[in-house]
Amino acid sequence: MSVPYFDAASAEPLHPRARDALLAALDDGWADPARLHREGRRARLLLDRARESVAAELGARPDELSFTTSGTQAVHLAVLGAVQARQSAARGPGHVVTSAVEHSSVLNAADWLARRSGTEVTTTGVDRLGRADVGAFAEALRQDRTLLACLQTANHEVATIQPVADVIEACARRGVPLLVDAAASVGWLPVPAGWSLLAASARKWGGPAGVGILAVSKGVRWREPLPADDRENHRVPGFPNVPAVLAAAEALSAARGERGVSSGALRAHTDRIRAAVPELVPDSVVHGDPDQRLPHIVTFSCLYVDGEALVTELDRAGFSVSSGSACVSDTRQPSHVLAAMGVLTHGNVRVSLLGDATSQSVEEFLDVLPPIVARVRETVRATSAT
Repeated sequence: MSVPYFDAASAEPLHPRARDALLAALDDGWADPARLHREGRRARLLLDRARESVAAELGARPDELSFTTSGTQAVHLAVLGAVQARQSAARGPGHVVTSAVEHSSVLNAADWLARRSGTEVTTTGVDRLGRADVGAFAEALRQDRTLLACLQTANHEVATIQPVADVIEACARRGVPLLVDAAASVGWLPVPAGWSLLAASARKWGGPAGVGILAVSKGVRWREPLPADDRENHRVPGFPNVPAVLAAAEALSAARGERGVSSGALRAHTDRIRAAVPELVPDSVVHGDPDQRLPHIVTFSCLYVDGEALVTELDRAGFSVSSGSACVSDTRQPSHVLAAMGVLTHGNVRVSLLGDATSQSVEEFLDVLPPIVARVRETVRATSAT
């Protein structure tokens, strides 16, 4: 791993406490927790303890929470299961509301429903800071046969915190369940009360990859959209990865305390980047809400350059950052988030800091950034001239 690592919003390294929990659980939690023998009971006890710990951190009941193989799977199960459960009463193809800056997993699930079952999808707009339009969202909820609404807690690319509480109220007035995608904010912000379904991903808080969270609030209609399985409260098929789940629970417990301590310093670091980039790099712009945002993420765009070229050159200089659409596997695609905001989509760089980021590393980044941008721009000009 290059040092410093400035792509924490994609995945954090495994927290030391999570690593210890994982290694211990490989010895104690390897058995099938559905079995009644001694080894199975031990694995079941460990799984139940992890579920209780994560549920407490998220403000959920243990029986509302299931472990998935990823945040993407959690979102897909949430969207498809909620729509399927309410479809029969809709007397028609149904209607789903999302914002234009949702994670690709949400948008792809909605698109899949539209193509497979004719579900109508309303994608509501955002302002130039990336904040969802509550009025447009509430108006879309008024459409007949609205089965589900989806809104993230904070944007994974530009860090803008969304007006989830206002949308929860609007959904409650219309009797529409709301899926809250909390993947970007768990550990940084309290989970908003009143959600119907919740999704999150352990790799975002220092847990292992391969563990996601699906929570379905008691009383919310949901039906398993896949072939039936008795695992994970009948919501997620397959054998649960008990050691990884234990590591995820331990990492979340650690993150809650540590991020409360580090968030002030991280905000100061990203404030410094937000202020310095427009001064140091001509024809550049910083995106997202300057105030109502996650503390560790800052995204900016530079005219006349390709974002992937900037990522490559910054990597050579020792800085791991991301570019393109931060929520798709092929990050060479233009960012649908920036496009929805009506801002520059190419030449963008997302910096997302770990809790141990230092002022020195930030200043070193700001030192190397201007000459790298100038060099990439010169290469583009030379290529265009030929």
